[in-house]
Amino acid sequence: MSKPNTIYISLGSNKGDRLSFLQKAVDEIFTRVGAVITISGVYQTPALGFKSDDFYNSCIEVTTYLTTQETLDKLLSIEKQLGRHRSVGGDYEARTIDLDIILSTEGNVATNDLIVPHPRMQDRKFVLVPLNEIASSALHPIFNKEIGELLKSTSDTSIIKKVEDTLLAPKSKFALSSFQYLTIEGNIGAGKTSLSNQIAEEFNAKLVLERFADNPFLPKFYEDMERYAFPLEMSFLADRYQRLQDDIGQLDLFKDFVVSDYDIYKSLIFAKVTLQPEEYGLYKKVFDIMYSNLPKPGLYVYLYQNTERLLENIKKRGRVYEKDIAPEYLEKINKGYFEFIKSQKDRNVKIIDISDRDFVSNRSDYIWILEKILA
Repeated sequence: MSKPNTIYISLGSNKGDRLSFLQKAVDEIFTRVGAVITISGVYQTPALGFKSDDFYNSCIEVTTYLTTQETLDKLLSIEKQLGRHRSVGGDYEARTIDLDIILSTEGNVATNDLIVPHPRMQDRKFVLVPLNEIASSALHPIFNKEIGELLKSTSDTSIIKKVEDTLLAPKSKFALSSFQYLTIEGNIGAGKTSLSNQIAEEFNAKLVLERFADNPFLPKFYEDMERYAFPLEMSFLADRYQRLQDDIGQLDLFKDFVVSDYDIYKSLIFAKVTLQPEEYGLYKKVFDIMYSNLPKPGLYVYLYQNTERLLENIKKRGRVYEKDIAPEYLEKINKGYFEFIKSQKDRNVKIIDISDRDFVSNRSDYIWILEKILA
């Protein structure tokens, strides 16, 4: 999917350590499906339709780049991993974990093994009560009623009791906010903007992105590098400086930290590759004045990808002015970054090789990068 899909999932357990199974399921959903945005409280509910021990139930809101059907496949795999074996006839029975898709921003879904919205959600308080806690205004696409309205009119008279136990948000173990200002850097096509976007969305960070579309010299530079190198680098420097000064200097009370897909030092790295010695000397004097006035990131992450992979990524994103970028140019830029990194004795810097990773399509690769950042 090109845009994230929001899915509401109902979780239940009435066998073994119920809270533990719910928590393990939430953790696995975070790792294999997508960002767990909101978690309801835990409710003790009677078994419905069969005699058994009471359930622990909860609902979560998840954003994912998977389709609703792909999400179901992941959930079934998680159930199996946690010891759930669905009966062939679909009879009700005690279970270690039960994961059901209730709603999806894809709207109505009907396949052989999946119906969304869940066809019986309006008759189940163990779904409606926790779902109402986190999404009371979510609209049922068939009944055209909000969850709060469905809860008031449900025929289910079961007694639902909220327990003191709670589920922990999986992202809490990734304390990215401790850096206050996180920079994701990399060569052209390394994926720094994609990763910065994902982190900002999932961890409530203020996002600062470099602006390429607004630079009139960039297409001209790729046509005639020698002629347009100096105005290009100067315009980038001015824009990067202004943006960082404005966006990082201003506190945002509603965000936990700042994540940026560039560091202003990249200006010097690219300038050293593209400018003539005399131009570079003048450029560096201006840069040094600007650089001394800017805040430095709490962590500087460099995403490394080999040249072959970079060229594949550049081709895939299809920017016309990038189609003739030479491998040698990318290798020079990469060398410049490593020279810069080696010189940074007093800064917190991490190099992460993602040449064999696809963190956009593969959630586990994204989690792997987060673990590397905090290792």
